[in-house]
Amino acid sequence: MTAATLNPAAVKAGSKGLRRPAWLQGHERLATVVVLLLALLVVGALVSDRFRSLGNLQNVYEQSVGLALVSLGQTVVILTGGIDLSVGSLISLLSVLTSGLIDGHPERISGVVAGILLLGLVVGGLNGLLTIWLGVHPLIVTLGTGAALQGLTLLYSSDSAGSVPPSFEFFAYGRVLGMPAGATLTLLVFFMVAFLLRGTRHGRYVFAVGGDPNAATLLGLPTRRVLISVYAFSGLCAATTALYVVSRFGVGQPYTGANYTLASITPVVIGGTMLAGGKGGVMGTLLGVYLMALLNNLLNFLDISSHYQLVIQGVIVIVAVSAFTGRRARRS
Repeated sequence: MTAATLNPAAVKAGSKGLRRPAWLQGHERLATVVVLLLALLVVGALVSDRFRSLGNLQNVYEQSVGLALVSLGQTVVILTGGIDLSVGSLISLLSVLTSGLIDGHPERISGVVAGILLLGLVVGGLNGLLTIWLGVHPLIVTLGTGAALQGLTLLYSSDSAGSVPPSFEFFAYGRVLGMPAGATLTLLVFFMVAFLLRGTRHGRYVFAVGGDPNAATLLGLPTRRVLISVYAFSGLCAATTALYVVSRFGVGQPYTGANYTLASITPVVIGGTMLAGGKGGVMGTLLGVYLMALLNNLLNFLDISSHYQLVIQGVIVIVAVSAFTGRRARRS
């Protein structure tokens, strides 16, 4: 073995030929999710003829709306280095309020929908304010507000409440040009938020706060305004998810949001957004949502219990975070 072989500079220079293509650098996680999506499609097509049918793929697209919306808000929060564990309880509260207040009266829909969206915005903003004022980690703050919101839900109703008229189901089941209206609108919202994050000053502030909040403050960036806005947006997304859930099932349930808390974090991690903040994006989350929706659909075709699906989600989160952390450690 020669001295040149042991020279780190020579090794580094020789490794230049092994670099990833320029178009792939920085997008490895997205490429991985795309490959997994294609692999799931192939496996599903081999397992069941019904899986690969256009009708089933449209159902998966349609059913991904709730998870996509709540994960969108969660992504923006996590980009600032925070987390929102109150989303599940907020969805439960707002869903029973929606069906309970409408109670089958079509003329109440517009007023109730506007009020629910505003309430979600306010509750989310309150999470941001409490995080700033108390100086406590957002995990603790949102865990506490989540428990309070679930208590309020049960005080309002311990069972399904009220009902909604058939016209309210358009969000979940409506079609525009043959495509699911709610799912297509959600896709457009993701593109819009992706543009706002990358192409506006406020969006760049979100990444700056997540990357180094102390440096962002020293640079004079509106750190507090950014934090309040992202938690308010998360609350708005949870409120929209609640409206979708009621539109889909026709009634609000006091525990309908229970599984959304963990579920909303899974696509964020799979899509490459760092839990420490400062790096990632909503389009990766969208791909993660579609991946989880396809996986759950395939597991249903395999007649695997939904309880096992939750176990699989938890394992995926652990594996995804461990793999990403390990890759960063090797690079450093």
